Amino acid sequence: MPSIEGARVLVIGGAGFLGSHIVDQLTLEPVREIVVLDNFVRGTRTNLRQAVRDPRVRVVDGSITDLDCLREVIRGSDYVFHLAALWLYECVHQPRSALEVNVVGTYNVVETAQAAGVKRIVYSSSASVYGDALLTPMTEEHPFNNRTMYGATKIAGEQFLRAFYEGHRLPYVGLRYMNIYGPRMDYQGTYVSVIMKVLDRIDQGLPPVIFGDGSQAYDFVHVEDVARANVLAMGSDVADEFFNVGMGVKTTINELVELLLKITGSPLEPEYRPQEQMFVTHRVGSTEKAERVLGFRARIPLEEGLRSVVAWRREDQRQPIVERA
Repeated sequence: MPSIEGARVLVIGGAGFLGSHIVDQLTLEPVREIVVLDNFVRGTRTNLRQAVRDPRVRVVDGSITDLDCLREVIRGSDYVFHLAALWLYECVHQPRSALEVNVVGTYNVVETAQAAGVKRIVYSSSASVYGDALLTPMTEEHPFNNRTMYGATKIAGEQFLRAFYEGHRLPYVGLRYMNIYGPRMDYQGTYVSVIMKVLDRIDQGLPPVIFGDGSQAYDFVHVEDVARANVLAMGSDVADEFFNVGMGVKTTINELVELLLKITGSPLEPEYRPQEQMFVTHRVGSTEKAERVLGFRARIPLEEGLRSVVAWRREDQRQPIVERA
């Protein structure tokens, strides 16, 4: 198994929700240097407040669409985590920008990593590549049933990595995330999680809104577990493989809202409204391959994880706006 001891690790998108948790966990590893590359469109310096106290952590303001910047920052790196991407909202409303970042930007990362002699890339893909489940739990062999621009860009990234492994033997592992939640998740942007929307309504004394009958089911996995999966993937000796990262537990929107009402001690009852457009209504991943090959199993139960979100959100809301940037 490769050792990351003494390694220089580059975390692209390392100031974001998941990226900052990966950086936090890397500070517990015997690495030499941790370089964070982020353009701070969605990531924040506040997310790195703890990590930057470690003298091994260095933050670079830059984008994967800037080849000169990327070549400079990737030089001398042993390992690369690639998380930078525009999300679902931008992919729907700004598809050309999404292509520039998610597709061309990812190609830039793969090309420069190969030229710089990087030992391994861990690529943040998504369960979006699967689309709606044709059968559950979805294994990594599930067909690409995607019908979104976001999923299409993630599939493109996967294919670039496969091609570069075939042509240049550039080692990589791709991780297909289920629904990630946890502290530092966005609650002020344009596209926020159903968890934050429910908490917004509870905070306002309004009933949480459930669209449809609430039977839509997803696989919720805590961000700290997902960060640990990334570190395990980086330290593994497997290459040219993709893994689901989830709990493997189906949770309906009804069950999720019920838990959030319980945790917040709210007496409110959910309000049901007609179904809006939803990109995916049913998704639960098989966790068997990740457990067998990477030794990864998610540990944080949903109720415990949601309590961590509520506690973090309350603390974050007490901070002056300027400190959240």
